[in-house]
This record gives sequence, C-alpha cells and structure tokens, in this order.
Amino acid sequence: MNNQISLIKSKTNSYLPELLERIHSNYSVHNHYKKKNTFKILDLFAGIGGMRIAFSRSYSQCVFSSEWDKYAQKTYQLNFGETPFGDINKIHPQDIPDHDILIGGFPCQPFSTIGKREGFRHETQGNLFYNIAQILEAKKPFSFLLENVPGLVTHDKGQTFEIILKTLDSLNYDVRYSILDAALFNLPQVRKRIYIVGFCRDYLKETVNFTFPVGKKNNVFIDQFIETNKEGYAISKHLQKSYLFKKDDGRPQIVDQNSKIKVKTFVSTYHKIQRLTGTFVTDGETGLRLLSENECKAIMGFPKDFQFPVSRTQMYRQIGNSVAIPVIHEIAEKIYDLIKQHGDITWEE
Repeated sequence: MNNQISLIKSKTNSYLPELLERIHSNYSVHNHYKKKNTFKILDLFAGIGGMRIAFSRSYSQCVFSSEWDKYAQKTYQLNFGETPFGDINKIHPQDIPDHDILIGGFPCQPFSTIGKREGFRHETQGNLFYNIAQILEAKKPFSFLLENVPGLVTHDKGQTFEIILKTLDSLNYDVRYSILDAALFNLPQVRKRIYIVGFCRDYLKETVNFTFPVGKKNNVFIDQFIETNKEGYAISKHLQKSYLFKKDDGRPQIVDQNSKIKVKTFVSTYHKIQRLTGTFVTDGETGLRLLSENECKAIMGFPKDFQFPVSRTQMYRQIGNSVAIPVIHEIAEKIYDLIKQHGDITWEE
C-alpha cells in the first residue's frame, strides 16, 4: 500500500448536538459507487454493517465486505447495495483489495496449545482471528479496529488475548485496546465492549500518540425513544404470569415513556423473552411487549431508514450481534486523524 494517501477534504458541517445526527449525515443507503482519493475500508465479519456506518465519511469507501450468515447478507445487501463475500476462508488474502483500514468484530474462540510455537500460523490456525492475521500480513493496511466482548481478555484463562496481542505485534502493528461503555456515548443502553486498534509501524514517522475516546455521562435515556400503541410485539398474559413475573425480584427490566434509565445490554437471544436479561415495554395489546424495531435501532445508534428484510427473530439476532455505532464513530475519528498526521496526506478541494 502506498504511503502517499490522497483524500478529498470534507466540507465543514454545523453538527447538531446529537452525535447520531453527525453519524447519520455521513451514511446513505446504497452509497456503493466507486470513489477516488478515499480512505479504503475492509469490512470483515461485517454482520449488518454497523462498523461500516460508523466509519462512513465523504472521504471513505468500503472496498470489500465479508459475512457468512445468509440472513445478515440480505440485510447488508438491502442497505448497502452489495452482498458481502461469504466464507472468508474461501478467498486468498492476496485476492482481497488493497485497503487502508481493516474493521471487524470477530467471534471469540480458544486457540490451539498443541505442538511447537511457530508464530501465528500455528497458534491461530482454525480460529477466525487467523483470517485477520493473514490479511494484515498480506495487505499491510495502515490501521485496524477490532471489536469483541470484554470477556475476550480472560477467555481461555487469558491465553486467547495474549496470543492476539502477540500476533499483532509480530505483524509489526503498534496496538492499543480499551473497554468502553456505549452508555457514555449518547446511547440509552449499557453495553461494554473491548476495542483493539493497531497502526502499522511500516508507515509511522514516530511513535503514535493515540488515545481512545472516553465518552461522558449524559441524559440520553430510553424514555426518549419509546413508541406507543405498537401492535404485533405483545407478550402473552400467560407468559407474563407463568414466567416473567413468577418472582417478585424486580426482574425483568420494564420501561415506558417515563423511564429515564439506560437499558440492559441488548443480546442476540432477545427474541427468547428471557426474564433475567430482557428489557420489555409497558404497552401493546397485553400491556407488555418486546422492544420495537425502531427502539432497537435507537439503542444501537442505527439510522431510522435502516431496513430489515428478515423475520423479527432474525432482526433481533442481527441487532444483538451488531455494534454500538456512536462508540465506533468516535474511535474512527481518532484513527482518521492519526493517519492524516502520519500518512503524508495531500488534500484536494
């Protein structure tokens, strides 16, 4: 990859106070035309494209995406106008387009501890992180951002995370990581995730001065997004009595238009109506319902015009497996700024 990166300077916007307005102004459905002089993005383990939205700028272009789940592919295709490549194991790393930034949230799996230590090729074989390592080795993008659950740090007694960090360092990347809570980034949801950022030392003039955004306390609560008189999301009276409220222990979490709280972490199994992890709304035909599609989009930071051409069960799974867009948007800003500082940038009006 050429160290000389040419960009189109973005016009200054008078951003509204809400962070989501800033993010969504850069996102447009079917914005998949080819652009020149851009930061090129690689969207791996893409899901429904949450990270892609967070990195979308007037000076960015997604050049390749990969997602194996056929239902997530449908949602991605409808919203971005392209179907992601399927099994990442079926494409050679050298055949992937050159890019400047690799982004992705990868599944957390244990690594092999058998045999001789022969670098990441041996230690990460069979783990989906291996695909990321292969691509970083082959294409040498300037930077990457990886997202995972906080448990990655202690997964397999810490060995998983240790191998990941060691592998990234061996590929000549300066790596930083932090656990951030989406609640501090103007979302009405408590959602802690680990974010791993790396910069290729091949392109650095000096040691990078990268710091993660930390967010701040705010008054963005679920009450601002609750809809009323929603039909079709009702939880039966029988299920409420026999399961959800079988104990008087304050569970599950119930919200309405007066609830000035951050909801629990939204999980991919939300459709199973679990009393310990679920958040439900006082509304609907039976007096209690699941979160609506619009409410789900709001707690993750998705644009209102984002569409789901799948069943409600799949919609809940896809939202639960996605990312907190405002958090990644802020990290992306820092990455873009640092590359501009170190990448010998030329601007074009």
